[in-house]
Amino acid sequence: MNTMTDAKKMTITLVSSPIGQTLRQRQTLLGLGLTRRGRSVTVRGDQPTLGMIRKVAHLVKVEA
Repeated sequence: MNTMTDAKKMTITLVSSPIGQTLRQRQTLLGLGLTRRGRSVTVRGDQPTLGMIRKVAHLVKVEA
């Protein structure tokens, strides 16, 4: 079983502005591909991505 191909797809939407957040949190949002409030991206639900989402969970909405 290969976990890279079995990873679930997730849609992440930026719901709060990154203004006033730490540089690290803003860079994490950029790494996820979220540049503007209201923008959504679809990403794989693998471990590195889930860790990034946890760091900015208060700024995003996640849909499976």
